[in-house]
Amino acid sequence: MRVERHIDIEATSKRIFDTLNDTLMSPKWNLATTEVSKISEGKFAIKSTVGDFTTIRTETIENERISLNIEGGIFKSMGYILNPKENLVDVTIWGEFDDEKNEKILTKAGELLLESLKSYVVFIEEGGIPDDYDKKQITVAP
Repeated sequence: MRVERHIDIEATSKRIFDTLNDTLMSPKWNLATTEVSKISEGKFAIKSTVGDFTTIRTETIENERISLNIEGGIFKSMGYILNPKENLVDVTIWGEFDDEKNEKILTKAGELLLESLKSYVVFIEEGGIPDDYDKKQITVAP
């Protein structure tokens, strides 16, 4: 099975890609990721709110897409696709999984991940300093 979610982000494809491409920085902005350790080139151990798993980079096309295989998680692969449109980028997250009962949680996790990404990238685009970013701010209603 496969789920996809989209979000529009007012930023450059490069800014979004650079954020997604820096796996070790993801705990800074990704609300679901708590810890990342590099195992080898393109392979990372991830601790997250949806469980612990290993990611293996399978595709990297600068400013366009990133794809990953997942070991030990409730999903088997995931990725991001960046489609620039005028002054924003349509960002798609997709995930593939086997067990239908996980669809709802993976859909919610994908939506949360996109909201986290958007919040962080907009913060940086507006001149924010990465060390000053508080990822928990997206859970607080304005």
